[in-house]
Amino acid sequence: MKALVITVGVLLVAVIASLLLLPVRAFLISLTLPDYPDWPSPLTSLSAEDRGEIYFATQSPYDLEVILADMAQARPTTGLGYLSYPQGASEEHPVPAMVLLPGSGGIAEGREADYARWLTDRGIAAFIIEYYAPRGFDQDSEYLIRTSSVTEFDLIADAYAALRLLGTSPLIDAQRIGLIGFSYGGMATRLAMDQRIQRALGGDSASFSLHIDTYGPCFQNLLSQRVTGAPLLTLRGTEDASNDLAACAQREEELRELGVEVTAHVYPGAGHAWENKVPRHFAEEAPYLAGCEIRYDNAGKAWLDGQPVTDYPVDAPHATKMAARFASGLQFRDCVGWGYTIGRDDATRDRAYQDIERFLQSYWSVVP
Repeated sequence: MKALVITVGVLLVAVIASLLLLPVRAFLISLTLPDYPDWPSPLTSLSAEDRGEIYFATQSPYDLEVILADMAQARPTTGLGYLSYPQGASEEHPVPAMVLLPGSGGIAEGREADYARWLTDRGIAAFIIEYYAPRGFDQDSEYLIRTSSVTEFDLIADAYAALRLLGTSPLIDAQRIGLIGFSYGGMATRLAMDQRIQRALGGDSASFSLHIDTYGPCFQNLLSQRVTGAPLLTLRGTEDASNDLAACAQREEELRELGVEVTAHVYPGAGHAWENKVPRHFAEEAPYLAGCEIRYDNAGKAWLDGQPVTDYPVDAPHATKMAARFASGLQFRDCVGWGYTIGRDDATRDRAYQDIERFLQSYWSVVP
């Protein structure tokens, strides 16, 4: 549920980490990392009968640098997703599909599964990605460790892997596969529009037909020069400090300048994760970034105020990269804030559903 990833929550962790040498930090972190699960062989294509729990081939690049420079450095991973179809989907009448990327807390009660049912009721297949379990984490795993171990670029790799697999289903219209993300997943959904990322992960043809960013933070600027051209819908609330609304408006304007049709909705009084079953409340200890911008150079390295956020070779071990991320937290001390409204808000949830439905009708001509 918490939006902050690079700063990994509390600055105390960063202070302690910064006092240790990188190899020592990396060794200590390596002791906390779980093994990847030994799962069944992933599917390379989908038959008309395949649904429910689906294993698929993906990768864990961790960094944008790996995606842009050499995906051979990314760890092969068996991904996991949950596929559902609407009634009437057939080889004669293939349906559009949406890939769903959860927030940093993982699949949440009241959100992804509810969205999947809502989509199938409207004639759209749904594929919910579970991105923690394939990398050895469960809901009991330490939040700071798992959010630092599984990055937004891992989520994007999963999304494109799912796109390629869904495109093989005889029940799905491969030209109408969209991506919707929530919070952490919303951020990944928007970043996935960069054409360099699309070409590295999707190849010459695999591209999402549309993107929906639901309360995804906006502090990252890829300095994109080209995008896929797919339309974007964004949904945010005025009481959600994890979404710096000025930064989000700037990201959206940058995409418009690149030719993207952006539809943006900001809901007065709405907070974060309005679909969640947790009652609406003000989360005092929830961290967020505001007033600073992480910029990525042409090689995919992240910079803040002219200084590299991390500095390690592309082929550095996973634990070394995590340790460097922990230590980088001090760079963000002047733009970390605390507390924002989060939790169930039925009025905003219903309005979001309506805006998503209009967006899908506009580009896919779906009938509710």
